[in-house]
Amino acid sequence: MNNISGAALRYRIMAYVTGVVLATAFTWMVVLIVAWMADGHAFADFFSANEQKPGLYGALWIIHGWAYFLYLVVGVDLAFRLRYSIGRTVLILLAGTIPFMSFVAERYVHKDLAKRAQPTSIS
Repeated sequence: MNNISGAALRYRIMAYVTGVVLATAFTWMVVLIVAWMADGHAFADFFSANEQKPGLYGALWIIHGWAYFLYLVVGVDLAFRLRYSIGRTVLILLAGTIPFMSFVAERYVHKDLAKRAQPTSIS
């Protein structure tokens, strides 16, 4: 169980880091798009006009990319240790690409670990 608790802690940290960075970048993108369209520009033009975006905005997406890569590594490690099915593993890994879903996935993993840690009674 000690190997699993270390993998679970690594997964929990990366789920939160990935989730916070993605939520921040996504929220900032929505604000920038609303401001862009309020200036009278077309929605589709937002994604091709890089000179209008702050440098930190682009850096957040790069940080999310690297954080998501680490999230994938620790997620696969945890899934192998817990012997999750392929479907469950894929869902956990995809949660890092949807804003706020890595928090939900981490909660489900945490509940699963707590259930596994309870002693079973033999009747």
